[in-house]
Amino acid sequence: MKKLHWLQAGLIFLISFTFQQSIQAQLSEEELARIAQNPLANLMSIPIQNNFNTGMGLSDRTQYIMNFQPVIPFAEGKVITRLIVPFVSQPDLFRENGATTGFSDINLTAFYTTSLGEAKIGIGSIINFPTAKEGLGAQEWGLGPSLVAVIKPGNFVMGALVNNVWSVESDAINQLLIQCFVNYNLPSGTYLTTAPAITANWNARPNNRWTIPLGMGLGKVFKLGGKLPVNVQGGAYYNVERPALTGAEWSFKFGATLLLPTALFKKGNS
Repeated sequence: MKKLHWLQAGLIFLISFTFQQSIQAQLSEEELARIAQNPLANLMSIPIQNNFNTGMGLSDRTQYIMNFQPVIPFAEGKVITRLIVPFVSQPDLFRENGATTGFSDINLTAFYTTSLGEAKIGIGSIINFPTAKEGLGAQEWGLGPSLVAVIKPGNFVMGALVNNVWSVESDAINQLLIQCFVNYNLPSGTYLTTAPAITANWNARPNNRWTIPLGMGLGKVFKLGGKLPVNVQGGAYYNVERPALTGAEWSFKFGATLLLPTALFKKGNS
């Protein structure tokens, strides 16, 4: 686990060193915060999110998930891709010690973006790659539709992401995700945020199907070395509904997103 934390720190340092000479600080921290909150913004970014899920299993164990989630736009922002690479430390839910550590299934989502009135929407698909270590994922190919919509009234940036993934060759995966997000922007790139990820495993029994979290967090955009924009945030969520054994009671999230220097750092690209 220590090696993983050193890897995160090394990645941040490498990108900062590589680009520190080329970034033009054209946007304020407030403007960058609003762009970073928009999943359909024409902006390349590298989020690294750490998730600590507590109160699992018979002995209140803690699961750790580190998501590496690069976002890369194409065709001048008409196509947005997001890769999610999860590294998991999964505790033994029936014992007080012991865990399985490794990569889970990788997900790739691609959206075609367009506008609908005041909203920006993305229509696309999600692919589940069978990359998981045994016990850390379905280890099967999966595919499904994905939809996201964003509006930006006043100081708010808000919207919702919905997808459902089915197994290609069996019925092992049938998973729904609904993530509503609301960000309220304060001065100096600071913002309040809530983004609960509601999930349903349609293969599970009805009383063990849903995970419904409630919570919020705080975020801040600053410029590392006065040049490289970084978005940091943390939050806490309580699961008011969860699977009896495998669900967490609380989830604590801490992350940093590197907003990479491109020609996208111009007003009007949010």
